[in-house]
Amino acid sequence: MDNINVLVWSEYRQARKDPEVKNLYPEGINSYIANFLKENQINTSTAHLDQKEHGLSKKKLAKTDVLIWWGHRAHEEVSDEIVERVHKRVLSGMGLIVLHSAHYSKIFKKLMGTSCSLKWREDSELERLWITSPGHPIVKGITGDYIELQEEEMYGEYFDVPNPDQIIFTSWFEGGEVFRSGITYKRGQGKIFYFRPGHESNPTYHNKTVQKVLKNAVKWANNTSINSINFGNSPEMLN
Repeated sequence: MDNINVLVWSEYRQARKDPEVKNLYPEGINSYIANFLKENQINTSTAHLDQKEHGLSKKKLAKTDVLIWWGHRAHEEVSDEIVERVHKRVLSGMGLIVLHSAHYSKIFKKLMGTSCSLKWREDSELERLWITSPGHPIVKGITGDYIELQEEEMYGEYFDVPNPDQIIFTSWFEGGEVFRSGITYKRGQGKIFYFRPGHESNPTYHNKTVQKVLKNAVKWANNTSINSINFGNSPEMLN
């Protein structure tokens, strides 16, 4: 298998301004994720909101097999031109992994065509992510029926997204809510995985099982069979 080129994007605002977040992710969530993803077949790089073109130049995206997107408070600051650029790359086969509050990102809403709204409560409460698609490549090597996180932000249904191709995880929170926390889609030739946990002030990405999910998701989202498709005017096939 050829190496997978992964670009991990985040706003990189919280780690610079919030001491609690900086303590968990000193160089930003994007750098933390990129570091644990590194292995023989995964090459990682990072980008963030305040870079030129948000670090998402045409040249950079052309070399990206899978883009991981974490955002929270600055969704509207992302340029529409860059969103269109990412959108085209997904349709042409680039994988996209959308994390936590990035359900409200411009790119995810554009790909879904809905509001992507939900209920939420920032209580750092217990969450269990139940595996609802056993045998799926994203849960390969995960033991047990669920992943338990001691502290997470609550997201609750209804989640205003199109019906997923598959629901990989369904969360239960100690407050009683449930949520479709791991869902997959196909848009054009691109594979999309939305994975809910990852509030910036909780140590979620330090969890080894969460890290395993993201490693699996990268390999799943990497499209190794992108086809050239002919569109437009077509001559008659039969004479």
